[in-house]
Amino acid sequence: MSSSTSAPPAPSGIDGYFGITRRGSTIANEVRGGLVTFFTMAYIIALNPLIIGTTPDRDGNLISGLSAADPANVGVTIAMVAAATSLVAGIMTITMGVVGRFPLALATGLGLNAMLAYVIAPRVTWPQAMGLVVWEGVIILLLVLTGFREAVFRAVPPALRTGIAVGIGLFITLVGFVDAGVVRKGAGTPLEMGVGGHLLGWPIAVFVVGLLLLILLYVRRVRGAMLISIVSMTVLAIVLEAVLGIGGQNMGETPTGWALNVPAITGSLVSLPDLSLIGRVDLFGAFSAGPDVMIAMLMTVFALLLADFFDTMGTIVAVGAEGGLLDESGHPERTREILIVDSVAAIAGGVGSVSSNTSFIESAAGVGEGARTGFASVVTGAAFLLSLFLAPMVALVPSEAAAPALVFVGFLMLSQVVHIDWDDPEDAVPAFLTMVVMPFSYSITAGIGAGFIFYVLIKVVRGKASRVHPLLWVVGAAFVVYFAQGLINAAIG
Repeated sequence: MSSSTSAPPAPSGIDGYFGITRRGSTIANEVRGGLVTFFTMAYIIALNPLIIGTTPDRDGNLISGLSAADPANVGVTIAMVAAATSLVAGIMTITMGVVGRFPLALATGLGLNAMLAYVIAPRVTWPQAMGLVVWEGVIILLLVLTGFREAVFRAVPPALRTGIAVGIGLFITLVGFVDAGVVRKGAGTPLEMGVGGHLLGWPIAVFVVGLLLLILLYVRRVRGAMLISIVSMTVLAIVLEAVLGIGGQNMGETPTGWALNVPAITGSLVSLPDLSLIGRVDLFGAFSAGPDVMIAMLMTVFALLLADFFDTMGTIVAVGAEGGLLDESGHPERTREILIVDSVAAIAGGVGSVSSNTSFIESAAGVGEGARTGFASVVTGAAFLLSLFLAPMVALVPSEAAAPALVFVGFLMLSQVVHIDWDDPEDAVPAFLTMVVMPFSYSITAGIGAGFIFYVLIKVVRGKASRVHPLLWVVGAAFVVYFAQGLINAAIG
């Protein structure tokens, strides 16, 4: 008698397509991870309208086309921007999950939207400003299709990749502390803890309790620790607001109030979205301005391009490293598909009138919760689409309830620092500058730029210029121009 064992059948359906079992995950892990990512970045639904929806353009009009002189138009415009923000984020995040099959969520990029609102829009009309965003996305897409963007991604040395991942860990930790109000601009100091150096107010208490709960659940190896913490603290925040009437910070006037969303139940939790912003784009109008405006526009688009280009690279590296999703060379599967979707998202952000959409580092929170595949992104995207109709319910989650997840993800990502050879200054110094410039300048792009420039400089000083990848020379030169923008703009008036 002989016995034989047959190999287990290959997974099919959702599992087989996304590779859930192959990556050591489960559908439950992916759902939890996708929801955690959504809750940690849902603030963009409230924050983007405050930036894009309240700033008038050259003609004094809001992005809705309504006059900024009438306060009633601001509320209408904010609702329109919130709906478009959710729609574009939902579609592009699902696309990332299905095409890129990577646990990465996309939405309107902070910093990119501020640059658009405060630098570009005052010089042109809002449709023209969104046309520039579309062109920026088209250029990035062409760089992907020609292989340039992927080639730059693969040319980054391992030490710099690690520095980027660790730097983003520090960056996301600072974001969490700032969102919770634990770290603020001080009186006479760049930063201080809480209010006047003290942890005051119920919202900060919600953050502290949430962080303690998350850590205790994690050390007890409870599945869904981040999601449990976010949901529990949201319920606590709703109760506190209902009983005490804490209110928001009101632009700093009430320092012990809620930082972003006020968790108050007012009216219906269901609303119908107004999507009339979609397609309000003028692709060529900005190019008819005078030469001085044109030069300024080109410099700004260059800054948008560089920021979008390298923020995404850093985010992919950090998320992939956190989830063990990179190969021996430090690259994820389907790199080109991931970069193509991210590039199309920039175009979609312009077409949707919500500013360039880009990959969110908050995706690392979902990976920390167990997400390993694109199915988690499908869950996150579906939550964004659902928020089109449940915007009042999403607004109940205060940043203080979601911030503990960001801080804890920073802890998880810092563990990679051991992969840097600190005895070799050629690798260690650029990695160090990448790590510290990111949080201290509050810019992922600035950190990556500092690391690239000093990597090239140190190699030249050590007589090893020939070992520098040609693409790193190009990128290093581009970052020199990026950092010199202030001087260039001053020179051209």
